Amino acid sequence: MFEDRIARARGRMEELGVGVLLLSVGADLPYFTGYTAMPLERLTMLVLPRAGEPTLVVPALEAPRVEERPGVFTIRPWAETEDPVAIVAGLAGRPGRAAIGDRTWATFVLGLQEALPQTGFVPASRVTGMLRAQKDPAEIDALRAAARVVDAVAVAMKERPFAGRTEADISRELVERILGGGHERANFAIVASGPNAASPHHEPGERVVEAGDSVVCDFGGTMAGYCSDITRTFVVGAPSADMSDLYQVLFQAQEAAVQAARVGVSCEAVDAAARSIIAAAGYGDFFIHRTGHGIGLEEHEDPYLVSGNPTPLAAGHAFSIEPGIYLPGRYGARIEDIVVATEDGPERLNEAPRELAIVG
Repeated sequence: MFEDRIARARGRMEELGVGVLLLSVGADLPYFTGYTAMPLERLTMLVLPRAGEPTLVVPALEAPRVEERPGVFTIRPWAETEDPVAIVAGLAGRPGRAAIGDRTWATFVLGLQEALPQTGFVPASRVTGMLRAQKDPAEIDALRAAARVVDAVAVAMKERPFAGRTEADISRELVERILGGGHERANFAIVASGPNAASPHHEPGERVVEAGDSVVCDFGGTMAGYCSDITRTFVVGAPSADMSDLYQVLFQAQEAAVQAARVGVSCEAVDAAARSIIAAAGYGDFFIHRTGHGIGLEEHEDPYLVSGNPTPLAAGHAFSIEPGIYLPGRYGARIEDIVVATEDGPERLNEAPRELAIVG
C-alpha cells in the first residue's frame, strides 16, 4: 500500500516539477508511512525525493515509536546535539522545487528556506491533495465503520431529553457516546441551541435549552485513523410552522446535492444543486458556507464542494453534504451526511434519519 502511494506521489511530482517532498506533522506523513508524528519542537520529517530512497528523519527518543517498513523508507534518528534541519537539507540535495507539508511548523519552513536558498517551496497539498482525496476500498470501509458509530449516537440522542440541560452538558454526552462507540478521540461536538443555532461553528456553552428551541448537533471523531462527521437538527417540542417550512427546504436541498454527487459532476455543480433550492425558497442569504468538504485522515480535506471549484468528482472521493440555513437571532438548521462517489452513483455512509427530530 505505502509503496503504491509513494509511486503515485512521484508521478505527481514529475508532473509538477517537484524534486523532493518534505512531510512533517499532519495527515500526509501517516498516509505515506503509517507513522503519526507528535507535534513537538523536535523535527520529524519524511524526505521523499523524486528518485532515490525515502528517509524518515525522527528524534532519537521518538524512534522506538516508528514501525520500520523496509523497502518503503529508512529511519534517520537524530540526537539532541544534532541539527535536524541541516540533516533534512542534506538529504534533500539541491532541488529546484520542494513541496513541503502544509502543517509544517513555520520555524522549520523558514530554517529549510535558509538552508536551501536556491530552492523554491510549494505546499505539499499540490502533490498529495488529489492522491489522498481518492480513497481506496479499505479507506472507504474505515469511513463507513466510523459513520455507523455516529449514526448510532444520533439515533440514541433522539430518545434523550434536551430541555433543561446546557449545551455543554449535551456536548459532553455526545463525546462520551462517540468514544464509547469505539472512536479513539472525539474531534468536535457542536451543540447550538435557539439563537445560537444560527452560528454554524458555535462553541457549546452554559445556555440552557428551552422548549421550542432548535438544536443543531454536529459531531465526529477519529476511529482507526479515519474521521466521522454528522449533523442532525433537533427541536424541543412541536416545531413552529416557520421552522417546519425552513427544514423542508433544507431537507430537499440536501437530498438534491447528494443525488447530484456523481462521478464526473463538478464540485461546484453539487454546491449549486443545494444552493439553488435554498435560494429559490428565499433563504439564499442565510446559507453562508460551502456545501461540503472532503473527509478521510482529516476532518476537512480535498475535495471541497464550493462555487468556483470545477474539479470533477471521481470514484472514491469521500465528502460531506451539509447545507444549512441560519437566521440570525432566531434559529438555524443543518443536515450533514458523508457521501462517497462511486461508479454506481452516490453512496451515503450515514444512515441515521434526517428528518427534524422532536425531543423533550
